[in-house]
Amino acid sequence: MYTRCLVCATPFDENEQLEYAPHGKRLAFDPSRGRLWAICGTCRRWSLMPIEERWEALDELEKLAIDKARLLSQTDNISLLKAGPLEIVRVGRAERTEEAWWRYGRELASRRENWNKLGVAGTIAAGAVVAGGWAAGGISMFGVWLIMGHGSETLRDGARWLRFGSSAWRGNERCSSCGYRFRAIAYRDRASIGLFPTEEHGRLELVARCPKCGQYREAGLHLRGDEADRTLRRVLAYHHFAGASERRVFKASRLIQEAGSPQDLARIVVRDGKRLGDLQRTGGIALEIAANEATEQRLLEAELAELEAHWKREEELASIIDGELTPLPVLEQMRRLVTGGSG
Repeated sequence: MYTRCLVCATPFDENEQLEYAPHGKRLAFDPSRGRLWAICGTCRRWSLMPIEERWEALDELEKLAIDKARLLSQTDNISLLKAGPLEIVRVGRAERTEEAWWRYGRELASRRENWNKLGVAGTIAAGAVVAGGWAAGGISMFGVWLIMGHGSETLRDGARWLRFGSSAWRGNERCSSCGYRFRAIAYRDRASIGLFPTEEHGRLELVARCPKCGQYREAGLHLRGDEADRTLRRVLAYHHFAGASERRVFKASRLIQEAGSPQDLARIVVRDGKRLGDLQRTGGIALEIAANEATEQRLLEAELAELEAHWKREEELASIIDGELTPLPVLEQMRRLVTGGSG
């Protein structure tokens, strides 16, 4: 089995999931034609594995793809799956439902754990300050109450500020009504941000009221397209910095399933338009999951188009190597010899 890219000679990273294909963090295979490629992370070219070393690896890959891999996205010709750190490009459609949004659900549950840890750390730190001040005689009972009551909150706020800063959006836009210049949307004003469905499936328009003339829908600040997507994801991540319980994540995931897709969820949650502060907790969590998944799907679709173009070129070359350079009867005989099969 090759350990380096056949094009640029970069060594393939090792993976621990596969015994018969231990080299490469991204592998492509065609179970029907018996093709196996390692995809270089540097030049992105495909290296066709030697035919005598493919068969056990192909069986192993197919089993991993069926039993453990998670489907990220697919076209009519190829599917992109992930099993731990290993990415698998499978020629042909996978017989499973795309569930990439579960990853964001797990992230929200993880945030809840971190939020609780910050609370414990804040309480311990506040206790240390109180103990030191009390021993020195420089802290009153009111001071004890103030520090112990706000230690966890202060640490959590500090952690959130370090991660996000103070502004969800920065730019230079004018209100079409009065000419007021918008330069930022502060996270503290997030509850008043309006969310409205657009003609683009699954995408929302973000609207901020003009502080000078008070205009909202007719004027003010309007963000659309990629700029709105980025801002919405930042605002929702800040808004849900405390994460969510597994029960809440489950309810949000069910809401996405009932909507039909993450793209359909946005229109259902905001309907004809809502302020972020008016969203129900479960709907807001579901919207964050859906917004992240929809953005990733758009990126994956672009990557899949590139992978499909690579596959078509590499398949032409592989058919020459496997079909013309190796007579088909000899190829079948070799496959049976290696796999020990008779059929």
